[in-house]
Amino acid sequence: MSQLFEPVKFRDVDIRNRAWVSPMCQYSATDGVPNDWHLVHLGQFATGGAGLVISEASAVTPEGRISPGDTGLYNDEQVAAWKRITDFIRAQGAASGVQLAHAGRKASTSAPWEGGHGLSAEDGGWTTVSSTDAAFGELTAPHALSTEEVAALPGRFAEAARRADEAGFDVVELHFAHGYLAHQFYSPLVNDRTDEYGGDFDGRVRLLLEITEAVREVWPEGKPLFARVSATDWTEDGWSGADSARLAGLLSARGVDLVDASTGGAVPGVSIPVGSGYQVPYARQIRQESGVPTGAVGMITSPEQAEEIVASGSADSVLLARELLRDPHWPLHAADRLRADSLWPRQYERAAR
Repeated sequence: MSQLFEPVKFRDVDIRNRAWVSPMCQYSATDGVPNDWHLVHLGQFATGGAGLVISEASAVTPEGRISPGDTGLYNDEQVAAWKRITDFIRAQGAASGVQLAHAGRKASTSAPWEGGHGLSAEDGGWTTVSSTDAAFGELTAPHALSTEEVAALPGRFAEAARRADEAGFDVVELHFAHGYLAHQFYSPLVNDRTDEYGGDFDGRVRLLLEITEAVREVWPEGKPLFARVSATDWTEDGWSGADSARLAGLLSARGVDLVDASTGGAVPGVSIPVGSGYQVPYARQIRQESGVPTGAVGMITSPEQAEEIVASGSADSVLLARELLRDPHWPLHAADRLRADSLWPRQYERAAR
């Protein structure tokens, strides 16, 4: 019996298997509104058998977008556009998720195929914000948020979570990783504040806990809340796996149901040992040390590798990105390869023909 294809339940949401879609930025929205591209991009994974389809990092404010092409959940037009996508995903038997995000000092950039450089106001860019006034690499230096401005951020995440519920999403994932705004607060390599949102571990994670509490207060009790963290900064004196396990416990106490363990992104110029399953040990460490369910992500390619990650207890699910772009029907093919025939529910049959 394949453990990868065992159903899993978080709160009141049943997810048909543990092979999930990792959020992938598409840089293809207009004014934060998803369109036909997003419907087809996300919908193909639902027809391909994924258990949970998590949409790209969607900004909680206009200035929180990585680029002008990012999606958002800060107005009602966006809600309506997302609703047709979640309706389609649900009709295929998959659960839908959205990653709520704020890019902080890594915002206001061009799309990767346009160079990923900082945009001026004349080119459609805007002033970025952060825990610090220090720039990320060659990007424009951000505005360092005042204590009052930081304290207002949890409310913006809560407003986006309300809209996510209206849009029909089953899961919200808080994007606390990859050097974006939340990570700019908890990483000691970036946060140079002297107020209550800086300093020691407790001060640096304060914003994350306040965001989690604000979102959990408005997000329906029966719907799960996930959080993606960068489990290590991959450099001396940076954030560590042990820090992540400690944070996971604090997040769980505030209503987070699973920690999605990614890594890196806080500062440029860091050497990351990218390779097959290179981030899985952090999912395992967080799960073992905190007791919080985890998702593993990063260079997971074969069905056998994914099966071993779940079966060994390293993580409760695997999240795939590049491999699903290569083969949107990877879950169906993996189920066949793992001989998980008894786990193919009726809703898979159309895609299997």
